[in-house]
Amino acid sequence: DMTVEAFEQEVNSLYQAGGGAAALVDGYAPFCKHVFVKNFAGVKSTTLAITPENEHLLRSGYEARTDKELPVLGRWFPSDLVGEVPDAEYLDIILYSREQIRKENAAMGEDSGSDAPWGIVSIKPQGVDYELPMQPITVMRNALGEEYGGSGVPLEEPKYRESVAFWEKHAPIKGV
Repeated sequence: DMTVEAFEQEVNSLYQAGGGAAALVDGYAPFCKHVFVKNFAGVKSTTLAITPENEHLLRSGYEARTDKELPVLGRWFPSDLVGEVPDAEYLDIILYSREQIRKENAAMGEDSGSDAPWGIVSIKPQGVDYELPMQPITVMRNALGEEYGGSGVPLEEPKYRESVAFWEKHAPIKGV
């Protein structure tokens, strides 16, 4: 187990070792960047391919990441039902610009308390060193706007269809 501070310090070290700004990969909007690093923290994978052998384990329900967001329908594999979950090979560190973080925080009545130019908004443990499509419901939530917990980026149909193509064959593992 790592503290948040130790994790951030390691990400910052890897960012600098990767060339600083040259290590940033463009995300779905100008305020979003990715840094892909080897999994230095022993984080378990959080995505599983859906197969005939495991599809009966899928669960669904309404979820919100915070009590200020609108709950949305999701589906997942409970970690206690899928057996041993392997460590992810990579971590996709998703960053938002400070300006975007301030906009979203203001809409939700919060303050991040940081002046760093970029902030970690998500960490996706995965098997590849490139961006996986965000879940379709996340694309929709983002299109709703900051007041509902999204980013305000309009839905792009081709990206949405790419998301559906991936996530109809995969599901997150919850409780890892």
